[in-house]
Amino acid sequence: MIETARLILRPWRESDDASFFAMGQDAEVMRFLGPPTTLADVRSARQRMTACQAEYGYCFWALERNEDAAFIGFCGLKPAKPPIVGETEIGWRLARDAWGQGYAREAAEASLAWGWANLDVPAIAAITVPANARSWGLMERLGMVRDPAGDFDHPDLALDDPLRAHITYRITRPR
Repeated sequence: MIETARLILRPWRESDDASFFAMGQDAEVMRFLGPPTTLADVRSARQRMTACQAEYGYCFWALERNEDAAFIGFCGLKPAKPPIVGETEIGWRLARDAWGQGYAREAAEASLAWGWANLDVPAIAAITVPANARSWGLMERLGMVRDPAGDFDHPDLALDDPLRAHITYRITRPR
């Protein structure tokens, strides 16, 4: 568990499912991520993150607001899947009512600090679609740098899917 001034990054609980499902039904939250999530998607994601935590000691952690213990999304690190396999990925997703309050940056900075303290990795990567300016803007505010050579077409999406093209950012270990 990681605690910041306003947030707790923690392992997932079954009780997170309802809030995570509601977040995945918000068209604006899912705008650059894909179709709305089903309850089965939510349970599967929670189970994957729980398994990742058990195997590696970290995952995209559930994000809880300190003041009211509300689930507001997730943020954290995980071993990356192809095509950036072999790297550590940072990622986040917040409920819309938590946007614009600095929570994503606070959680991402805490996740990066945890990664540098606990993982022997030279860099941490993040991916998004080019249209998701809020996400890549945060990547840049975190000190991440765009790596055009690492950009890719998502292999699980159709050739004509507007979310197929992905951009990659990385941040190297501080000295």
